[in-house]
Amino acid sequence: MKSIKEIYKIGHGPSSSHTMGPTKAADIFLSQLPEHCSVNITLYGSLAATGRGHLTDKALLSVFREAGVEASIIWKPDTFLPFHPNGMKFQALDGAGNERFAWIVFSIGGGFLREEEPKYLSQESPHLYELTHLTDIMHHCEKRGYSFWEYVEQAEDDGLWPYLAEVWTNMKDAIQRGLAAEGVLPGPLHLRRKAATFYIKAKGLKPSLESQGLTFAYALAASEENAAGHVIVTAPTCGSCGVLPAVLYHLQQSRGFADERILRALATAGLIANVVKENASISGAEVGCQGEVGVACAMASAASSQLFGGSIRQIEYAAEMGLEHHLGMTCDPVCGLVQIPCIERNAYAALRALDANLYSSFTDGQHSVSFDRVVAVMKQTGHDLPSLYKETSQGGLAKITLE
Repeated sequence: MKSIKEIYKIGHGPSSSHTMGPTKAADIFLSQLPEHCSVNITLYGSLAATGRGHLTDKALLSVFREAGVEASIIWKPDTFLPFHPNGMKFQALDGAGNERFAWIVFSIGGGFLREEEPKYLSQESPHLYELTHLTDIMHHCEKRGYSFWEYVEQAEDDGLWPYLAEVWTNMKDAIQRGLAAEGVLPGPLHLRRKAATFYIKAKGLKPSLESQGLTFAYALAASEENAAGHVIVTAPTCGSCGVLPAVLYHLQQSRGFADERILRALATAGLIANVVKENASISGAEVGCQGEVGVACAMASAASSQLFGGSIRQIEYAAEMGLEHHLGMTCDPVCGLVQIPCIERNAYAALRALDANLYSSFTDGQHSVSFDRVVAVMKQTGHDLPSLYKETSQGGLAKITLE
């Protein structure tokens, strides 16, 4: 497995696979482009099906426009390239419209790019983790008395903690901006922001309900900032960026956890996502929303369990519940926007994460279905889902007509 820094990407929303990944690909292709060439970009599969709602076209065209290069987009939502549903083909055209060269690349989720055959992507970052399954990591830690975060610390380089500090700062900033913002989110749904209202209402409730209301508000705040295209942190994706920050921010505000402990929780949460990314997928286009909000819930469940003093096995159990109870969740955004049902799902998953921690804390951490087994089931479930339920806006909630 690679560095958990790759799980936490700081950048503009609303989609890691539809805006962050394509923007990165456009920058790479632009660096290879000869003078006096124009560019055609063909988007395939789910990248094309929900690209307009995810602002893919604006993200791509802005890269070339800023460089003074003429670019156009061709949409092929019904054509799925075998390697991955999120395919892109960049073509460099000379003045006569003849192709000089082309590049096919895939945005595989979380802002990551992949080629079928190596061409332009720089040499892959090194694999830092010898163990790739949580059960093996858990046994390794138990034998040595380590916590999950200590295992991460030993595998990563010296830049881990400064980077996680930057991640935490950006997560808090996104929540605070979202709580202060009001108005309508961009796009044809005309969806009003709710975070500020939830926050105000929560403050007037009794403590138990206030806690839930504030968690909702924090998750909505980060998710609404993502929907607006502002700076957020993938955790593990843009579409699920509200879950982990909401849980950690709420626990810091209500329980006074120091930043140092929050960063350790981020390290553990990153390890959870890393295991899923290595053995399954965090791409909604590949496995549905279970790979986004489901994994985010597992991350937040593990992080909160650690903060409350959970054992290695209790943390693993909390993560397992966070993912297990999202199995089969489809990715069916209305109008292809990361708004309905995505924003509400972040808020509900944040509370589910806190419940998973609470449940696991009543146990000794022993349970029948391991986290690794749930990851394997999630991967198979995702592959069994028809494509219309995987970020194509062709089925599920995406088919409803809003009044």
